[in-house]
Amino acid sequence: MAYSDLRIGRYSALRMTYHITTVTRNRAPVFRDFHAARSVVIQLKMLHDEGRAETLCYVLMPDHLHWLMTLRAGGLSDAVRRLKGRTAHAIGRPVWQPNYYDHGIRSDEDLRKLARYIVANPLRSGLVDRIGAYPWWDSIWLDAGLSG
Repeated sequence: MAYSDLRIGRYSALRMTYHITTVTRNRAPVFRDFHAARSVVIQLKMLHDEGRAETLCYVLMPDHLHWLMTLRAGGLSDAVRRLKGRTAHAIGRPVWQPNYYDHGIRSDEDLRKLARYIVANPLRSGLVDRIGAYPWWDSIWLDAGLSG
């Protein structure tokens, strides 16, 4: 089955929240490099500033990204394509696998609980012993004690 076959019958909806996971090519730890990691953060902000996607939280691991976002304009695949393409352009080489995983969040799902799970990735993987020690994450609930 081709990747494009997986997308058949899927759609994206404006104002819907999605959990996106996308991985680097060959799971290469591209984002151990400060400038490469920073380019992803810049592109997440750019998508927000353009009114395409509101980032609720993210964590950028050395070889993948978890992104909890609300789609504001265009389609989900367009937002992810822009993020990946612009990041690859900024870094100067292909970075991402062409596919990604998305999960549309149901209205009854607890977004804060999901955000805590997402940003705890560096802890679970053993990269740090406390989330505050990891530089590549953010959450709109930061002031509400998400990191505690």
